[in-house]
Amino acid sequence: MLSALGSLALIAWATGVLATPVPDPMITPSPTLTKRQSACTFSGSDGAAAAMESQAICATMTLSNIAVPSGDTLDFNPPEDTTVIFAGTTTWDYAEWEGPLVRFKGSRITIKGAAGHKLNPDGARWWDGKGSNGGVTKPKFFAAHSLEDSLIENLYIENTPVHAFSISGCDNLTIRNVTIDDSAGDEAGGHNTDGFDIGSSSNVVIADAKVYNQDDCIAVNSGTNITFTGGTCSGGHGLSIGSVGGRSNNVVDTVTIKDSTISKSTNGIRVKAKSGETGEIKGVTYSGITLEAISKYGILIEQNYDGGDLHGEPTSGIPITDLTLENISGAGAVDSNGYNIAIVCGDGACSDWTWTDVTVTGGKDYGSCQNVPSGISCST
Repeated sequence: MLSALGSLALIAWATGVLATPVPDPMITPSPTLTKRQSACTFSGSDGAAAAMESQAICATMTLSNIAVPSGDTLDFNPPEDTTVIFAGTTTWDYAEWEGPLVRFKGSRITIKGAAGHKLNPDGARWWDGKGSNGGVTKPKFFAAHSLEDSLIENLYIENTPVHAFSISGCDNLTIRNVTIDDSAGDEAGGHNTDGFDIGSSSNVVIADAKVYNQDDCIAVNSGTNITFTGGTCSGGHGLSIGSVGGRSNNVVDTVTIKDSTISKSTNGIRVKAKSGETGEIKGVTYSGITLEAISKYGILIEQNYDGGDLHGEPTSGIPITDLTLENISGAGAVDSNGYNIAIVCGDGACSDWTWTDVTVTGGKDYGSCQNVPSGISCST
């Protein structure tokens, strides 16, 4: 007797209706990823747009004599391990806007200049003596935002409209051998031409910078483990911490400014905390600093910054602790109408200061010092 299965097979054979075999599944080959080109070069009036469009596929990008259109940011957020080289002269057309003219973010990015290059935003077109405080709207120059494990080196920048570098949200960023030459603004209305403004960043090293400007050479507004070394600063407002206060991040922790010269400037060393605000400034060291031709304050440390130096009431909401000054050379450096050292602290808000081999003379003693920590003196 046939089984039920055998009966079905016999019937299928007899009627010629056999089941069609199921075909094997079709295998689709994986798409081949486009390999990054090793080197790309962009130039001319269309070079900026072409470079930004191609940044994902070029491992090394050379920007040769590119002209950036008015109101545009040269904006890069490339893949890891990308190198961008500026060659020839990079220019920007005029527009009254906030900028920035250049912006970089990303990880393991190298930005550098070729021999003889120049980044020339021609800031004199915007200069009116008012900087960011009025007049025409002026674009900031270079936003280094959210750069990690990256390097900026060997850049020559001439005549920024206002601030040169804004460094924010960066970690493990090294900037070396960068020149910012805004010296023409001394006579032509340059203002607020800060060299390096740093906020909410960590492990930032700025080495061997040359800054000729009309505002802070460096200003650390917040961040941790910041080093500025081998700097040459001229014409500005000093080697500054702050102003601290009134921002989303108001903590400065572990900053070393060393082996640098500041000359022909309003201030030498300056630490400024805003009156009535909260935050913290701790672990700041100035070491091996040479002062020359300082017009107002050789050393200025204040907890009453209010829109200007020593303008407000000193408050204690932003303590300044563990402040070290060592090997500060400023004999005869301060103008006779200026002040050698000015310290104005809130009650109990400045402590654990160590000053060794600090010499700042040439100016007057500041007669309104307040709450000076033990072992420190406003007199020279």
